[in-house]
Amino acid sequence: MSVFSSRKITLILGAELDKLVTLPLIWLTLIGAFILNLVLAAAFTSAGLQGAAGMQNILNIGLASMGYLQAGFIILGVLAACSEYMGGQIRTTLTTIPWRGFQLSTKYLALAIVTIPMAFMIVGSGVLYAFIMLKDTALVIEIDVMIKALVGATGYLTLTTLLSAAIGSLFRRTTPALAVLLGHYFIVGPLLRNLLPSIKNYFPDTAGNYMYMPPVSNEINILTPMQGTGISMLWTLTFMIVAIVFYCKRDA
Repeated sequence: MSVFSSRKITLILGAELDKLVTLPLIWLTLIGAFILNLVLAAAFTSAGLQGAAGMQNILNIGLASMGYLQAGFIILGVLAACSEYMGGQIRTTLTTIPWRGFQLSTKYLALAIVTIPMAFMIVGSGVLYAFIMLKDTALVIEIDVMIKALVGATGYLTLTTLLSAAIGSLFRRTTPALAVLLGHYFIVGPLLRNLLPSIKNYFPDTAGNYMYMPPVSNEINILTPMQGTGISMLWTLTFMIVAIVFYCKRDA
């Protein structure tokens, strides 16, 4: 008889989902990301009404907050991974579910299940706000393009969350994991893009940008949305696999 029956898999997934949805910090982070996105959407929409450079269409305006919004999902991933280490709950988890690799993989699946609808709702709120405020202006939005952009943005935030969870699993502590991730996405990454323009598209954040935003007309060495998705997925899967390997080998 298989160790992992369908019932056992369902129970483990349910347990991981329950741990996530009952963690107050998860919901505080998501609520904070939602509020931040609306505030930024209002600011960028105001800039669009004033004809600011780069604000050519509603989609650009509605997604202009993504660079800041990703911070909330980085925090979400790290909290999801590190919360069990804060109070020693990890020992209880491993006593109940001794199959470490499977347990951590299920945690990532549960995190994706929680993240996807929340990311879509939060990203969509910014685009919807921009659409409502700018629908009487000359700025336009095409529905099919909007749907593709929303799906791409949701995918990018989900992959960023899973990548952050993998880094969190490696560090097992919230502060150093956040320092490394936020430091890369907001300080090191932008510097490297300027210093190494020939390989900038292969960084996870830069590649992820092509998942939802159309390239600038004068940009060279651009990626297609599928290429951006593939590179972002490769980074995420690599760190997830490394995290699972270390998780199986280290003590709790």
